Amino acid sequence: MSAFAGIPLAIKDLADVEGDITTAGSVILSDNAPAVADAPAVKRLRDAGFIIVGRTNMTEFAFSGLGLNPHYGTPRSPWDRSTGRIPGGSSSGTAVAIADGMAAIGLGTDTGGSCRIPAAFCNIVGFKPTARRVPLDGIVPLSPSLDSVGPLGNSVDCVSIADAIMAGNGHRSMTEPKAEPVKDLQLGLITNFMLDDLDDLVAERFQAGLSALSAAGVSITEIRFEELDELGHINRDGGLAPAEALAWHQTLIAEHGDRYDQRVRRRIEGGSVASAVYYLEVLEHRQRLINKMGEWGRRFDALVAPSVAIVPPAISSFPPDGDPSDPDDRYYTFTNHKALRNTAVGNFVDSCAISLPLCRPENRADAAAVGLMLMAPGGYDDQLLVTAAHLEPICANTA
Repeated sequence: MSAFAGIPLAIKDLADVEGDITTAGSVILSDNAPAVADAPAVKRLRDAGFIIVGRTNMTEFAFSGLGLNPHYGTPRSPWDRSTGRIPGGSSSGTAVAIADGMAAIGLGTDTGGSCRIPAAFCNIVGFKPTARRVPLDGIVPLSPSLDSVGPLGNSVDCVSIADAIMAGNGHRSMTEPKAEPVKDLQLGLITNFMLDDLDDLVAERFQAGLSALSAAGVSITEIRFEELDELGHINRDGGLAPAEALAWHQTLIAEHGDRYDQRVRRRIEGGSVASAVYYLEVLEHRQRLINKMGEWGRRFDALVAPSVAIVPPAISSFPPDGDPSDPDDRYYTFTNHKALRNTAVGNFVDSCAISLPLCRPENRADAAAVGLMLMAPGGYDDQLLVTAAHLEPICANTA
């Protein structure tokens, strides 16, 4: 019998499960035929013995970092639940299911931060693997250039095991003896872009995490990843995601546009301004930044930054489906951009990345929802997970 037999698994409603309708958090796909087969990532987890206990809520079509869903409701972050704070998106329900003990492992996807943002906002662990690591078959696409399938869980060990299974590599445990002591680890702290305009609470908790790591003997070197400051210009017409999403959604929007979450619809339709020349230009810039990420990554065990620049705001801050008096819905747009800013770097530079909570699991409801993110170049997944396993207990003891 498998060591994982009977372990409860939550599946983001973006992945096919044989016999179920994949709605992708939308009412538009609810009349589709059930899936005829599991997505490969789902099948591998099931074959390993995990038991699916449910499909989880998400941002419609995965196109937001906040986790709001006007169709099926918005789950609450475990932190300060009496206020009712957003869970982060787009893998919102998966993160809450893990945080509330409904599942031990959750399957999520990450196109701009959709595993790591909800992990940070729910005080759990979320891993974005290198995009090519886990098959995307049977997953409703958002942006094929950026999409990845990753796990969320209670620990680095949990997500490491799930990642290895989904990648077809059997399984492994990060609780095995580590090859190098913490004092030999070297982190590069990105001081530009990712530290800009942090919420005071995020800045305070992140600094506490860095101080604890430094006190434990981890070497932390400040670096300037100057090319990140170009991202505003590179993404001036939306970057890759809206254009690629529109290619998939244009027929659905023409037939059912009024049934979309209108915030999601506006973001998708933003892809119409991207010319072919602009799209190719973005791809060229992306390769340049991927190369630079490789240079930095070879100097350090990981690069480090706050997972998200803000703490999760109250759900009540956002009208149910946009503010009719504000066609641009500026607060939503600003907050969504701020939530995605740091994590989206990892997708653009084709890295692997993980968000670690700055608290113990038993303190999730009380500790401010702030994550510490580690990044490494694409293909360095195993090294990053080992590094994260070293640092996890230190981060957990900061609150």
